[in-house]
Amino acid sequence: MCKGKRSWELCVDFHGHECLGLAIGYRQALRALELLGVEKAEDEELVAIVETDACGVDAVQVLTGCTLGKGNLIYKDAGKMALTLANRKTGQAVRLIKKDNVLPEDDHFRAVREKIDSDLATKDDWQEWAKIQKERVQQYLTLPPETIIEEKEVPMPQVPKARLFQTIICSACQEPFSEGKARVKDGQIVCSDCFQEYTRGW
Repeated sequence: MCKGKRSWELCVDFHGHECLGLAIGYRQALRALELLGVEKAEDEELVAIVETDACGVDAVQVLTGCTLGKGNLIYKDAGKMALTLANRKTGQAVRLIKKDNVLPEDDHFRAVREKIDSDLATKDDWQEWAKIQKERVQQYLTLPPETIIEEKEVPMPQVPKARLFQTIICSACQEPFSEGKARVKDGQIVCSDCFQEYTRGW
């Protein structure tokens, strides 16, 4: 596994910029790998379950090797900065979640943020905001893990390995798509784009 400054740079390169959200995912992913005693997954031997679609997920992908394309990155829409990492070989799994109020917001922070959230922010305000964010990121990257993360062992999540499906042709748009996403419309096999969902509210 990549370690130290270089691993953070890889995450920033992938994500596009430094931010606190990325730092949160970075610290959680590193800690989860450490707790399980594993390195970055080459295939599907690890499974990551993230509970937000925010910036930190990019760090999870870079460090753990769990990605959407490999089918071992699962998104659970809970709005929580939490990561569950599981080792299929050992059956071990850990869940980590961000502790609240790790970096308190002082009056200066709130004043600058209020300007940024409005239409009145000047160039100087944006520069000050960038400076504040960079300082908070660097602070978060150096704090002891026990001060920023709540962690616990959890049961092994029942996540099946990724499947390969046949490619079929939609009878409506004639585009190829995965058989696993097939729908039936007027007796014909169609893709989800060409299918009209019917519901009566339940």
